[in-house]
Amino acid sequence: MRILFLAAEAAPLVKVGGLADVAGELPGALRRLGLDVQLALPFYPLIDRRSMNAQKVTTIQVEHRRGPQQAEVWRTELGGVPILLIDGDPVRRSQPVYAGMPLDAEKFAFFAVAALMAVEALGWKPDVVHANDWHAAPAAVWLARRRQQSSFWDNVVSLLTVHNLPYTGAGGEGALADYGFRPSEDPRLPLWARSQPLPMGLSAADWLSTVSPTYAQEIQTAEFGCGLEGLLQARADRLVGILNGIDPEGWNPATDPALPAHFNAAELAPRAQVRAALLQELGLPPDAAVPLLGMVTRLDFQKGVDIALEALDEIADVPWRFILLGTGDPGLEDKARRFARSHTGRAHAVLRFDTALARRIYGGSDLILVPSRYEPCGLAQMIGMRYGSVPLVRATGGLRDTVQPYVPGKGGTGFHFEQPDPKAMAVSLRHALKVFADKRSWRPLQRRAMRRDFSWNRSAAEYRSLYERALAGRKA
Repeated sequence: MRILFLAAEAAPLVKVGGLADVAGELPGALRRLGLDVQLALPFYPLIDRRSMNAQKVTTIQVEHRRGPQQAEVWRTELGGVPILLIDGDPVRRSQPVYAGMPLDAEKFAFFAVAALMAVEALGWKPDVVHANDWHAAPAAVWLARRRQQSSFWDNVVSLLTVHNLPYTGAGGEGALADYGFRPSEDPRLPLWARSQPLPMGLSAADWLSTVSPTYAQEIQTAEFGCGLEGLLQARADRLVGILNGIDPEGWNPATDPALPAHFNAAELAPRAQVRAALLQELGLPPDAAVPLLGMVTRLDFQKGVDIALEALDEIADVPWRFILLGTGDPGLEDKARRFARSHTGRAHAVLRFDTALARRIYGGSDLILVPSRYEPCGLAQMIGMRYGSVPLVRATGGLRDTVQPYVPGKGGTGFHFEQPDPKAMAVSLRHALKVFADKRSWRPLQRRAMRRDFSWNRSAAEYRSLYERALAGRKA
């Protein structure tokens, strides 16, 4: 089975957000299952060309209102995954990965069309075109039209994966029109959405997926559907939720060089050294009896940073220490600074991007807080569990799917709260801190969390099943 996998970013070549982790890991996991996967990416100027050992394999012309635009197609390989890199003026003109509209829309429309034209020119016919988020959504629209014009695309199916529904590509309408994309005529789409990349792709793709089963249900509601819930409800029989994964070797407390000591689920004792070193690093008192709460996040309204800070104020009467690492919204950064000042000796805010410190927080904190207002999948709770930091999460999207609520005597891997509200979170925090005080309950809880399987192999097997189902339906 041949899969053309299109994404705007993929680690380690280019990483801005969580999409890079998916596109950097999932294709390799699919290849290990025997699928012939090629990854397509824009050949951004920031990618080091000298180290890529890329070979130019073809040049194509992409139709545009101002005349054909030349695309150079380069091929390389990374970790056993063949990669097609699409270069051309629209990619070169935009130095950052995400430069804002309309530059991004022009760059990604050019990339999506050129990637499909490239495999046609090279005679490599995919069975599935797997596009990710709004950046690659035009590929599903182009394929739906091209199938009617070229036998090369007969029986090729498209899958569009939504990693974050609110990002629809708004502001890209003009760029799409310049590349010949006509507005969708799907009456299930609201008028405002018919010329935006993601909604057009949601209408045109043969199958749709999101990055957790709960999020697949949530986006069919008015609360989470961003005005597209009507279309998504109508396409519910073609909408599947598949959890993202993490790389168990890349996230491994038994070998992580960022940690001052190493541990695993069977041997947790050295974790105390990581905890003590983290507290010393950040100037907090090293009291093992006081629970240490961690939060590693982008400072954004979606992530519920304000909910967490206000919830901690609600439980100021009980012992705790708190470490926040992240950067983002200036208003939330200021709120975090003021919170840390008002809780000197209890709270510390590190307002920067620091991957090594993030690993030490996962490896040293007792609880990892993930109070998102919505969360398509989320990685912090999975990494936290891998490192023995028990997650306390808002029960939404992938957080609900990955964290099993603790029930005394029955198991569980973490703690939930239902409403995105500081008081609801405070109630859950008080419960978690009582469990923390009982080591006979806490240690088994930690170990259960650490032994959860969030590897990409599980996710890849589900995607393979979805590809097979999509192909069978197309041929039928």
